[in-house]
Amino acid sequence: MNIKPADRIANFKPYFFASLNQKIAALKAKKMDVIRIDMGSPDLPPADFIIETLVDSARRPDTHGYTPNGGTPSFKQAVATYYQQRFGVEVDAGREVLGLIGSKEGLFNLSQILINPGDVALVPDPGYPVYSASGLIAGAEIYTLPILSENHYLPDLDLIPEDIARRARILWLNYPNNPTGAVATLDFFKTAIAFAHRYDVVIAHDAPYVDVCFDDYVAPSILQIPGAKEVTVEFNSLSKAYNMAGWRLGMAAGNDQIIKYLGTYKSQVDTFHFAPVIEAGVKALTGDQTWLKGRNQIYQERRDIVVNGLRAAGFSLETPPAAIYVWARLPGGQVDSMAFCERLLDETGVSTTPGVVYGKFGEGYLRISLGTATDRIKEAMDRLVAWTQKG
Repeated sequence: MNIKPADRIANFKPYFFASLNQKIAALKAKKMDVIRIDMGSPDLPPADFIIETLVDSARRPDTHGYTPNGGTPSFKQAVATYYQQRFGVEVDAGREVLGLIGSKEGLFNLSQILINPGDVALVPDPGYPVYSASGLIAGAEIYTLPILSENHYLPDLDLIPEDIARRARILWLNYPNNPTGAVATLDFFKTAIAFAHRYDVVIAHDAPYVDVCFDDYVAPSILQIPGAKEVTVEFNSLSKAYNMAGWRLGMAAGNDQIIKYLGTYKSQVDTFHFAPVIEAGVKALTGDQTWLKGRNQIYQERRDIVVNGLRAAGFSLETPPAAIYVWARLPGGQVDSMAFCERLLDETGVSTTPGVVYGKFGEGYLRISLGTATDRIKEAMDRLVAWTQKG
């Protein structure tokens, strides 16, 4: 029997990192020492008190059962407490907060609850691929918003044609940004909120890096802007904020109608988390936050190693003030990022991410992740510099 996929996924290719993982496995089988600075996966563990909460909870006999869809009351209240303490923003734990199995599923589900075939999704380019993929699966027309270095990697909303703006249902934003490491000001968020009100567009702000900041920079929440909750839902994840990647614990906060729709959709798709993971998340959100400063200092040291190494290798780039990525233009006028990164991997064992993975305006760039041990990042930069100087 010839089984064909549904039309809505027929043209999708495997996620880039799935293919990359296969190639790296083959190289390692040949005894190549591969240094991975490609995926945005933190290598450091959470604080001990978070792990201890998980372990202690898992040992209790009353924590091994299903938990409420969309989050326990204690988890939702922890999110509300976090927003109040971190941003000075009040969100109603019962109506304006939803627990997620990692923020990625929330991002994907948002398109499914808001988009009808033919609606427009406004998507930054370069940007996290799920923004476009989720819209395409829902039947959206994707209208890309170039985010370019000359505009500090912010979309120019004034350039969106009137007819496109009026058909748009979602405007995707992501600051601190993946892949560029760029940040947004409160003034930009005010402009975006005004745009959303003018055209009845929902803003989806993907904000998993707000707690990974350098050089005394403190990232804001878009929900700090008056009127934001009328048109906005903000997604966050404990993966990057608290080194809990793989724990799959995230949240959405903002407009109560959107939160309700997401909760209804999720009730047909999944259940929530293992209770000990939830309790550890509550502790992460409401417990001691001072350890994050030391964690960010480690990332900052790695960032500086990467920035200096890339410049020595002939790349041009800006020093990112936040997130766990460095975004750099290829040296010597090269523009084929896929070919460049493939040669780099084959010839040096250093694995980076081609910029084109994040959209056509990412072509000519590569992204480096800081989620690798510092000594290995140093070694990767040494290899990269030697390789580019060799010509």
